[in-house]
Amino acid sequence: MQDRRLEKLMQIASNCALCPRCCGVDRTRGETGFCGVGMEAHVCSWGPHWGEESVLVGRGGSGTIFFAGCNLECVFCQNYEISRISHGHKLSRAELASVMLKLEKRGCVNVNLVSPSHQLPAIYCAVNTAKQEGLKVPVVYNSGGYDSVEALKCFEGLIDIYMPDLKYADADVGRELSGV
Repeated sequence: MQDRRLEKLMQIASNCALCPRCCGVDRTRGETGFCGVGMEAHVCSWGPHWGEESVLVGRGGSGTIFFAGCNLECVFCQNYEISRISHGHKLSRAELASVMLKLEKRGCVNVNLVSPSHQLPAIYCAVNTAKQEGLKVPVVYNSGGYDSVEALKCFEGLIDIYMPDLKYADADVGRELSGV
């Protein structure tokens, strides 16, 4: 029986509402929306990272996976090459799961999914696979904070730590500085 949560994510992606931007493209048919990526995981880099909050770094670093593309358009973006130019490599769901397991094997204290909001179906499958293959470290959902609650509900029990950025308390400022 196919996983109902994956079915829900695929339904959300077919008239894309994976994030609150709701651009409406059919990602399941290869279309790309505002974020610039399709259904495959598009990863810019991965490895131990010591630039996170100290509780997430530990002795082996945070096992960051930086995803390409973004659902935001921040004028102050520190990762423009990743978020808007989308440098990186497409990975199959199995390859992404393998990356997660390699990060754990290297001694990383968690798997840190950086800017995942727009690549959820591939990430969902990869996290499931990695956990079935023995992933034990916590999984961190490290987003820009512009997330679909409906899509996030599909990750219940798979994500251990949610770490959204709180960028704005004023919608007008959010529109001016991040286009949302």
